[in-house]
Amino acid sequence: MEDLRSALKEHADLAAHLFEKFSNELRTGFQPAYENFIGFFHAIDWKEPWLVCLIAFHVTLMLVVILSRRRINFQLCLFFLAFSGVYLAEKINSLLGKNWEKFAGQNYFDPNGLFISVLWSGPLLIATIIILVNTLLTLCQLIVKWKRAELRHRARLSRKQD
Repeated sequence: MEDLRSALKEHADLAAHLFEKFSNELRTGFQPAYENFIGFFHAIDWKEPWLVCLIAFHVTLMLVVILSRRRINFQLCLFFLAFSGVYLAEKINSLLGKNWEKFAGQNYFDPNGLFISVLWSGPLLIATIIILVNTLLTLCQLIVKWKRAELRHRARLSRKQD
């Protein structure tokens, strides 16, 4: 019995050690990503007019998505337009990379497309996710209404037969 207790204690100590090691690695593992994000954030001149317009566009798009949540057909059009914007992001990035001197103070449009992915595609994808979730919720409500109507119809039919 004593051997079992000592084995369980060793196992618990080992699990505690592994958990502590894992949590320490998680805490230090996110530090480089955080530092890269802060560096990216500070490298951008947020007062450039075209960036202000881009942010205003995304805010307006989010408001339209939220305010039109009851209009599924309109949201479907928004969904496809947003995905088209994401699909064309690479072409938009190369076009803007060639002509950045005309509207920007520095070239944000690297060949890997990090800037356009974060500030163009990211918000568009968030809008499409919101639209998708709203559509799924609406479909669930529609299924519930349909099933209730079906049950009422069956109840009427059974009353007529009685």
